[in-house]
Formats: sequence, C-alpha cells, structure tokens
Amino acid sequence: MAFAEEPVLVKDIRVNGLQRITAGAVFNALSLKVGDQFEEETSEEIIRELFEMGFFSDINVDLNDDIVIINVKERPAITSIEIEGNDDIENETLLEAFGDVGMEVGRVFNPLVLDKVKNELLQQYYNNGKYSAEVSSKVTTLERNRVAVLISVVEGSAASIKKINIVGNKSFSDEEILSVFELTGPTLISFYTNSNQYSKQKLSADLERLNSFYQDRGYINFKVESTQVSISPDKNGIFITININEGKVHTVSEVKLAGELIVNPDKLIPYVIVQPTDVFSRKKATQTSEYITTILGQAGYSFANVNMIPEIDNESSTVKVTFFVDPGKRVYVRRVLMEGNTKTRDEVLRREVRQMEAASISTRAVDHSKARLSRLGHFDEVDVETLPVAGTSDQVDIKYTVKEKSSGNILAGAGFSQSQGIVLNASISQNNFLGTGKRMSASFNNSSVNTIYSLGYTNPYYTVDGVSRGYNISYRTTDYDEANSSNYETETFNMGVNFGLPLNESDKIGLGLDLEFTDIQLDNNLFFGEINKFIVENGNSFTNLKASASWGTDTRNRAVFATRGGSKRLSGIITVPGSDLEFYKLSYNQEQYFPISTNTTLYLNADFGYGDSYGDAESLPFFENYYAGGKGSVRGFTDNTLGPRDIFDDPIGGSVKLVGNAEFIFPVPFMPDNKSVRMSTFVDAGNVYDDEIDVGELRYSVGVSAKWLSPFGALSFSLAMPINDGEDDEVQTFQFAFGSGI
Repeated sequence: MAFAEEPVLVKDIRVNGLQRITAGAVFNALSLKVGDQFEEETSEEIIRELFEMGFFSDINVDLNDDIVIINVKERPAITSIEIEGNDDIENETLLEAFGDVGMEVGRVFNPLVLDKVKNELLQQYYNNGKYSAEVSSKVTTLERNRVAVLISVVEGSAASIKKINIVGNKSFSDEEILSVFELTGPTLISFYTNSNQYSKQKLSADLERLNSFYQDRGYINFKVESTQVSISPDKNGIFITININEGKVHTVSEVKLAGELIVNPDKLIPYVIVQPTDVFSRKKATQTSEYITTILGQAGYSFANVNMIPEIDNESSTVKVTFFVDPGKRVYVRRVLMEGNTKTRDEVLRREVRQMEAASISTRAVDHSKARLSRLGHFDEVDVETLPVAGTSDQVDIKYTVKEKSSGNILAGAGFSQSQGIVLNASISQNNFLGTGKRMSASFNNSSVNTIYSLGYTNPYYTVDGVSRGYNISYRTTDYDEANSSNYETETFNMGVNFGLPLNESDKIGLGLDLEFTDIQLDNNLFFGEINKFIVENGNSFTNLKASASWGTDTRNRAVFATRGGSKRLSGIITVPGSDLEFYKLSYNQEQYFPISTNTTLYLNADFGYGDSYGDAESLPFFENYYAGGKGSVRGFTDNTLGPRDIFDDPIGGSVKLVGNAEFIFPVPFMPDNKSVRMSTFVDAGNVYDDEIDVGELRYSVGVSAKWLSPFGALSFSLAMPINDGEDDEVQTFQFAFGSGI
C-alpha cells in the first residue's frame, strides 16, 4: 500500500507469520521503536534489518494508520543432513565444519549458506589435487516448514604431477633441488608413496624446504619469485613451475654475542657453531640460538630469548652475525607438585625428580625428571607443566601429572616358536608393590626346550642414593637336543642377590652373587664324544658360586620399538675359586638407532661374547657355550646351528661369539601411522668359534623382517637368504615366533 507522505508517529508494531522465531528476537533486530517517526524510507530499513537475521525468505511492511504491520515468511528448518560419496573426508568432520558456518540440524535453512558449504568442500578437494571433484545438493521440502538436505560428492581421482620445473637455478641441478621435495613427478614407487599426488599444503612445505636448502648453503638472499600450477585439460595432470632467484653465496665475516650476557661468555662460546670465514648457514645459526637458550635455561633463565641478527653486505657478499641475548628474569621454583598418583607414594615420584624446590629452574632438570618418571614403568603417561605463581614475575610451580597404570599383572598365555615349539607361560607380578616402587614377581615358562620356574624381588631404592638390591631364585631344565644342539639335558637351580649402583644419570654398575647347582644327563650315544670326556674328567653335578659385574647405559627413547638413541652393556661372570668349575665369561652388546626421516630408522647392533677357564680347568664348560644362528642372531640359519660341531655332527656352540646386525626400519605399506607394526630390511653376520675369531668363517644373510605387537602377544617373522652358507650349515629361510619374546 502507499504510505503517508507525512511522517507518522508509531503507536504499535505487530509481526505476523512467526512460527519458531520469537517476537522478541525480531524486535531486538529492529531499530524502529514505538514512539518513533515512520517515514517513507523506514519500510526499506525494516526489510533490510530483518533479512540480515537470515531467518526469513519473504518480508513485507504495511502501515495501518499509526500501527506498523510486518508480515514475514520464515525459512524452513533443517531436519536432516546427509552426505554421500565422500571417502577422503569423514562425515563427522564435515558435519562439524558445516555447523561452524551455520548449517546443522535444527538451524534455519539458508540457500546462501548451502552454496558456501559446497564451495568450501569443493576447495578442500582441489587442495588435495582432486580437480575433477563435483559437489551437488538436493533440498527436499517436508511438512511443517522443514527441509532435508542431501549433499552428493563425486571425488574423482587425484591429479598426478607430471613434471616439476625449476627455473633460475644455476648453482644446483634440478635433481639436487628436487631431492629435498616431498612432491615428485612419476616414479617407480609413487603408486605406493603417493608422492606424485598434488597437495597445496605439501607444495608450501616443499617451498619452505627449498628456502632452507639455499639458506643453509650461504644464499641468504634466496627468493622464490613465483610459482605456477597448471592443470591439463582432462584435469588429471599437473605441471608445476617454480621460478627462483638464487642470489650470491655469503660468507660469515664476524660473529658477536650481544645483549645481557648473564652467563659467562666462555661457557657460551663452545656452543656457537657459526664461525668467521664459514659459508653462512641459517641452520647452524638457528642451532646456535637453541644451544644458548638451553644453557640459559639450565642456569635458571627459562624465559630467555636469543635472536640471530644478520647484517648483510651485498657488495662484499658477507654477513655479520650477532646473537642478541635477552635472558629475562631468573626464575625460581617455589614448589614441585605431584598429581594423579592415587596409589604410588609421593616419595617414589620425588626421588626421581632432579629439579629442586627453592632453587633456580633448570629446563634440563625438569625434562630429565619427566624422563626418569616415564622409565619407572608405573605410569601410562607423564606430563609436566610450568605454572607461574600469581603476584610474582620470577617464581613458578612445576607440576608433574601422571596417569597410573595397573602395577599388578596376572598373565597366562601360549606361543609358538620354530626353535622351541609350543610355549606355555604364566606370571604374577607387582611392579609397584603397595605404592612403594618395589617389584615382586613369580613366573612359569614351559616349552619343548625349557621349563622355568622363577621368583624375584627388587627394591630400586635400597639406599637413598639410588642403590638397588634384588633377590632371585629359579629352577630350570633344558633339553639341548630340542634346541638343535647335542643330545643332553641340564637341570639347574639358582639363587642369588644383586645390586645396582648408579654412576650418574644414565650409567649404572651392577654387582651380583649367585649360587648355582647344575646336574647333567647324557644320551648313551655321547659316551664317545667330547661331552663325555668332560663328564669323565669333572663329573656331571656341579656347585658353583658365580660373581658378576656389569656396566650399562641406555639412551633409547623407548624400550620397545625405539627410533633413536641406543644402549651399551658390558658384563662379566666368574666362578669364585673353590667352585666345582673355574671359568669366566665376558659379554658386550651395543645397539644404536639413527633416525633417517620421520618414519624410517637405521638400526645397528653388535654382540660379542668370550669365555674361558682358569686355574686347573682346561676349557669353558660345554653347557656354558655361546650359540648363533636364527631369530635374534643370524637369520636364515636354523636356531643355534652355526659354529663347531661334535663327532656326531651336532652343533655344540663355542667359547667365542661375534654377531652383527644392520636393519633399515620402515613403516608397513599403507599403514604408515601404525605404532604397533614395523618392517625392516636387514643384513646379519655372525658365528661362534672354539677359541679365536676367524673373520673368513663369518656367515652372512640378507632379508626382510616384520614385527607386530598384537593384542594377543608379540609376533615376528623373517624371510632371509644366506649369502655364504657352508656345507654343514642348516638353512631355514622363513622363521617366525609368536608370544615367545621377540
């Protein structure tokens, strides 16, 4: 209708057509109030304000004398949202993202929002290289002003990179540059790695790697001028062109430390790895900043900042590097708090903490304390927080939060090994007895080779200095014939005590004393062999008192499936003079993990053993011999079959052992994020000898291996090919074990 030309004083405002939207929400959105003047342009203002609410599909305004009447038609409500055809992105993820932009069940349906959702979803597929993706929608009108929304996706296949062109490179070849890229053109293994599938995020990461590649080699002015990504007409091929400006190589002319040098500069200088006359490297500069920050953190300045400031002289192609130190205030620890330990006593945790209360904070001590708590084995998780103390600028509280795991276990299981057959085992253990951190255990193990019963107790803090003390008692029978050795059996009873003495935070010395009773039963056929000769000279029952000593260090990031760090262990056992048999054994084992990339690791292992007699004894007892071959040794050869043999051509072991392993560990194809499965390719070498090592007699093998920490037990298998097996060697290409300790 036509509105009055003169302004009208509004006495009432009425809204018709509301169903779900309240009148109050409408009035709050309106700038027009009762008592205001209604003018010619007021109607347009009302319509604009209500449309901005997004709740209405139609609005008209009428003026009846001095009453404003607003007629609205509400948009329908969304009663359901269905998505079909999406394999790459899960429904839950999409629905959550839809809700963030205002499209979810129960909300008002807005076609503009739906269009925005479709465009954003399509952009996600484009970012993942799926340029042929299609997104469509269908809106079904239902009774009671409701709609059902169906979004259909045709993902298509990801466009593959046909070629990556580098333009402007003079100092390095295309191959050298592209070697640092995650994205590649088509390769023999790209079907597995998907490295030729374009992703905008991956390209951005590769450009960052390219920048680091040049800046680490002195090209401080390096720039990526432009990047072009073109798509083939069929939308299945992508061509990437990267234009770069290398600049010139800059050398370091001067290195300075500036700022507030709280720590003696003499302590910082060894950590400055950027030196004059060196080619500038941003990587070395960043590492230097991190090293200095760490040193300051250890001295109590946990909020220190160290910034590298370069002064570039393009005429001389040099750069002056200044490390500006801002230590901030020295920070002190008011309290060390423990949280989450409902069963474990506070003292068990606190004796592992190396950060002291009322002392200046040391970031190294804080992190090392967390590592020591994690290695206790009592907790599933250990977290640490640095909490500022309210009202102060130089005090913090350190809070360690632990998530306790079950410290007691009652286990029964079965497994199978080619060398031991069916393995039955059962154990009862309490690793945190009554919350004291002490360990108690009892176990049983039975197979065709061994039957073992054992009891153990260890107090890791027998003294306040961290000296541990443990007791053990065990009974064991071994059938060596079943273990691929000579035809005899041993029955051994052992009881002993051991101590562990910490030398520092990572090294420990072990001392032990064991009383051992051994009885040997021979097969009649051995009456003419070397074993019988030993029995005739020494008897078949022995009582020996064994003294042992060991040194060990462990820097692995975890005990199972480690990816970095290593361990070393040197140990020796000698029977005390007066024992029935006088002999000694020395062993050394070292393993090291070298991370090559995020998911790949190089593993190296060396295992050496030597034994001999002393006093009146002539040789190392045959039942103390070392063995090699098989799982955990030189794969591809039957367990325990390498080395010397008796007169019946049965393996008898040797007094010297040398074994080495090199493995390239990588994730299982199509399961890159699985933490319980890993594969490797390996080279093994080793053998055992009567007396002296003969390198020419080392046996070698190559192959592939897989290990799985399944819910039912540990499973391992290997496929190995011996390289130089001898005439008497027993080859076993495929080897596996389940639940028997891998």
